Amino acid sequence: MRTSMFRSVESAIRRVSTSSPSTSTSSTHFARRCFSSESAPARKVAVLGAAGGIGQPLALLMKLNPLVSSLSLYDIAGTPGVAADVSHINTRSEVAGYMGEDQLAQALNGCDLVIIPAGVPRKPGMTRDDLFNINAGIVKTLCTAIAKYCPHALVNMISNPVNSTVPIAAEIFKKAGTYDEKRLFGVTTLDVVRARTFFAGKANVNVADVNVPVVGGHAGITILPLFSQATPKGSNLSDEEITALTKRTQDGGTEVVEAKAGKGSATLSMAYAGAVFADACLKGLNGVPDIVECSYVQSNITDIPFFASKVRLGKNGVEEILGLGPMSDFEKEGLEKLKPELLSSIEKGVKFANQ
Repeated sequence: MRTSMFRSVESAIRRVSTSSPSTSTSSTHFARRCFSSESAPARKVAVLGAAGGIGQPLALLMKLNPLVSSLSLYDIAGTPGVAADVSHINTRSEVAGYMGEDQLAQALNGCDLVIIPAGVPRKPGMTRDDLFNINAGIVKTLCTAIAKYCPHALVNMISNPVNSTVPIAAEIFKKAGTYDEKRLFGVTTLDVVRARTFFAGKANVNVADVNVPVVGGHAGITILPLFSQATPKGSNLSDEEITALTKRTQDGGTEVVEAKAGKGSATLSMAYAGAVFADACLKGLNGVPDIVECSYVQSNITDIPFFASKVRLGKNGVEEILGLGPMSDFEKEGLEKLKPELLSSIEKGVKFANQ
């Protein structure tokens, strides 16, 4: 039997990842509740970078997900031990560990979903751009393999800087002739998780009831939480409080890096957020209706080619990119401020991929 801890973790992931628009019907919620592992199709999920600081807890959380039937863990070293450890957990999925580039094909063959947390973590004083030269090369190599061995998989990009690594992936897939903009996602869920947590604390409301869209990108000022659209309404936070909440959400990663004092970055909360978004993607693939999450995708809702906003997920990945909705003057100003930096990061990724 599952332990109470397992039920609590699974319940938490489901509760956050199935938060939905106010238009959802009771039948939608019923469909979600009834979508158990017994009725779920077989789904193979790969975690690339599974022996790292994000990869290990993410592997654990994906092993707990009843929608996963096969869990493929890949890294350049250390993966067999991680796979052996996680495989002892009494849940649905079969686990296999793969190590080194010669086993990358095996790790990817037949995947429905590929999650990429691979790369070096941030350290105190580092920006996400400081990670670019190392992580960009890693992403390029992994995406070349994805294009060859599982070209139709959904790809969840966690490796920073996401504002650049998603465009890199897009360019690699275009060169291979496999690009489908509906199947490539930058995972920005941690920004949403932070915005919900910080808003709930300041507004003194139940965090489980809170939803805050976060748009733009996934670094510094490109992260734009839309607290004017936060639910539940009626918090009556002052302009100063909204400004402070926005700044804290934008600097959430730095807050953790500094708190860990050189011994890590936001690995645990990122793993949680990655698991939440992966769960949403799997539900979409399986036909669960009204799955809406924020994600950084190819988009035309602004004049920036890649942009994070609410997207509706389905059997083909992105089913619909939702508009930004009404914004406060403060948020409109933030939107204009983030555009040059976000566009520069996109261009940097495109240039790197085409060198």
